[in-house]
Amino acid sequence: MPRPVVFDLFHTLVHGADDERDRVVGEMALVVGVDPAALVSAYHATWRDRLVRWDVEETVRILAGRLGGSPTDEQVARAAVHRRALARRVLGRVSPATLDVLDALRGRGHRLALISNATSETAEAWADGPLARRFDVTVFSCEVGLAKPAPAIYRAAAQRLGAAPADCVYVGDGADGELAGAAGVGMTVLRTTEHQDTDPGWAGPVIANLRDLPARLEEPAPIPSATE
Repeated sequence: MPRPVVFDLFHTLVHGADDERDRVVGEMALVVGVDPAALVSAYHATWRDRLVRWDVEETVRILAGRLGGSPTDEQVARAAVHRRALARRVLGRVSPATLDVLDALRGRGHRLALISNATSETAEAWADGPLARRFDVTVFSCEVGLAKPAPAIYRAAAQRLGAAPADCVYVGDGADGELAGAAGVGMTVLRTTEHQDTDPGWAGPVIANLRDLPARLEEPAPIPSATE
């Protein structure tokens, strides 16, 4: 029986566009009347809240307020539109090669899940992007109120797949301690470095390109995780 495969999103299936995000946040600052560098810094400092608690508008209002701003509803709405546009652009940049890999896996009978530490604008944009129809299960931190590496977020994905965590293969770049979190619930882990070498200290197996994944999954012996 083909094993379910659970993917990370940013720097695994698509580039995270971190520099572009900071530029967009700086432009949002000008819309709401606060210092661009200060808003970018505030965004970085509140990443956990943004992943599990605040939507786009709340983020703009809260952070602008902390920086001494008092934006109008119209300014908040304009800034939010700018941020949502970035989310759509990033999700639209998935490469044809990555889509081919996902299609190949589905064609071989693998069920696919996504676990993403993502803010609300990514979850909102997901359904209109090219990745959505290729996944059986999606778990966004902003929707479940949990973020990797919390064990419960991996178990939630496995449960929605109808599988035990130990039956699943997890593929990610390693941000936010995600690889150890997946291994900790019993998933087999593969680190990918295609977009970014995020966790070079991870001792488990590595694939340099997602094109290598189908062959790895066909190997007769289980892929060892770093905790074995």
